[in-house]
Amino acid sequence: MEKVALQLYSIKELTGTDFLGTLRKVAEIGYDGVEFAGYFNTSASDLKKALDEYGLQAAGSHIGVSELTDHLDRTIEYSQEINSAYIICPGLPEEMRNSADSYKRTAELFNRIGERCKQSGIRFGYHNHGIEFEKFDGEYGLDLLVNNTDPEHLFIELDTYWAEHAGLRSVDFINKYKERCAILHIKDMKSLEDKRNTEIGSGIMDFRAITAAGKQYGVNWFTVEQEEYEIPQLDSIGQSLKYLREIL
Repeated sequence: MEKVALQLYSIKELTGTDFLGTLRKVAEIGYDGVEFAGYFNTSASDLKKALDEYGLQAAGSHIGVSELTDHLDRTIEYSQEINSAYIICPGLPEEMRNSADSYKRTAELFNRIGERCKQSGIRFGYHNHGIEFEKFDGEYGLDLLVNNTDPEHLFIELDTYWAEHAGLRSVDFINKYKERCAILHIKDMKSLEDKRNTEIGSGIMDFRAITAAGKQYGVNWFTVEQEEYEIPQLDSIGQSLKYLREIL
């Protein structure tokens, strides 16, 4: 069975007030794992104990670029202790992505970070938004990162919503990057006119095709992310999980 995780940024209001209690609720809804967006001052040992108790896997952590450059060893050690196989940079400041040369310099940094992660048994990845689909010298920013990094040192956590938000087809990027898409972010869009998030299966994105492409290239996690809600958050993530289970 394909593994489905929840990016916890989706329910940041809940994790911010009761981190471990919210993890229990996510497990009860039926998710296989969680992708972290902060640890809320929780020790790695306490978090690992909770994950084991609730039957959840650590499906990666979003770690800002400043933390990666300043405290990489500490970040790796925490990931190792909670048995998380992925460290993911969730975005870049403007000066690291405002030209082809800046993307190439960022790629050099990512190669170094990724090499250090690999030495510790962890894979390093990058999560896109919409800005990476701006072109420089005829290439998308995201392609510049991919083409100037070692596949062993950087994978892509493709956010399918943001690709489609930019007017592109996320399936095309999955087919282009193939096995470098180790994780897919699954997030639906209401319509081309109303690009707000909605529950997976309720919008216009073709997740049957997206998940089929992901399975073809061995995606490790299909990770739900939601940033806007019209129904209670836990109901929303439950609805999204139900639809994903039906098509995976």
